[in-house]
Amino acid sequence: MENKLIFMDVDGTLCNPSGIVPDSAKTAIKTARSNGHKIFLCTGRSKPEIIDEILEVGFDGVIGAGGGYIEIKNTVLEHKLMPEKDVRDIIDYFEKHTIGYYIESNSGLFGSANCLSSIISQISNGAIEGSVEYEQAIAEFDWFKKILDDNAGKAIDYGFVNKISFISNGHPYDAVASKFGDTFQMHRTTVAQFGPQSGEVSIKDVNKATAIATVLDELDIDIKHTLGYGDGNNDIDMFNAVAHGVAMENATPSLKALSHEITPTADDHGIALSFKKKRLHLKKTSKKEFLYHANVQTT
Repeated sequence: MENKLIFMDVDGTLCNPSGIVPDSAKTAIKTARSNGHKIFLCTGRSKPEIIDEILEVGFDGVIGAGGGYIEIKNTVLEHKLMPEKDVRDIIDYFEKHTIGYYIESNSGLFGSANCLSSIISQISNGAIEGSVEYEQAIAEFDWFKKILDDNAGKAIDYGFVNKISFISNGHPYDAVASKFGDTFQMHRTTVAQFGPQSGEVSIKDVNKATAIATVLDELDIDIKHTLGYGDGNNDIDMFNAVAHGVAMENATPSLKALSHEITPTADDHGIALSFKKKRLHLKKTSKKEFLYHANVQTT
């Protein structure tokens, strides 16, 4: 079996809804890499959101910010930024309409004054404050709140911005897309708990597919050796850029329709089961070794 190059989405794919990587996925990834396969994170998250608990699993590279940032073995290959004037125009629009937002930069994650309250309003989904349901919903975002808290009050370099995510207060996503869609790439949010009217504003014509093409060219790897794992519509570009797309059971209908395979959710060991199905957990053997073991088993 030829070694594979695997692109792995994070939220809803590698991680469960609480942002935790299941032990089964950690083991599967470490085993596959030890067998010669290369694995890249391929996520909408910017670098500060790719927390140590994820990186410690071990990867050969990172595609972040939805394709705007590419890192191979800790070396930055590409990093695209939004023009400062446009960043300020987007912020002015969100402030005018009291829309919560957070600025994604490789130097930090910076939330608006109403960012956390907007997120809490969405993720609590009407649950009574103090109830078990409310506390569980809030706890799932503790890791994200910590990043915002750690960067609160820090100076923001508006010329060093990857993208801007927003949490709707009822303001229609389509209105934001109509305002900025000609200049920027618009995506509905990949965080289901933020609600369907929330979204992301990122650099035009930059996505997971363009980043994957850059990686394949840099590593001189044929597309036929590639796999992609995802769950959201922003992974459609990724599936179009690889030979074999694997959708999680929790994936959107559009992504499932495009996939070659559907695997269980993160908590149900979907990554490990798919890797095993593809025999990525086995060491590569020569034809001679394979025939030897086959003969031993049949005699």
